[in-house]
Amino acid sequence: MAFAECAARSFTAVSIQKNAPDCSGVYALTNSREWVFVGETNNIRARLLEHLAETGTSLTGRKPTGFTFEICSPANRLGRRAQLVREFSPYCNRGTPS
Repeated sequence: MAFAECAARSFTAVSIQKNAPDCSGVYALTNSREWVFVGETNNIRARLLEHLAETGTSLTGRKPTGFTFEICSPANRLGRRAQLVREFSPYCNRGTPS
């Protein structure tokens, strides 16, 4: 099952601050060709800003341009992330347990 709200937003500091909530959930980073990464966190906004600041990682090497997210409880995050990783097979999640 895809993200509940699959509106892609620009992966920029301004867009993250404006659109990403500071609450528990799952999120994905994309570029024009592929799903780059699916993650889970206690604070979606803070984690996306951390990713934006990263340099020299496999994630930044894929040049993400957009993000989407889904709010969910801490108890459901890992299971939901695993579902999304199986569904989308994001580049940076390949080879990691789902």
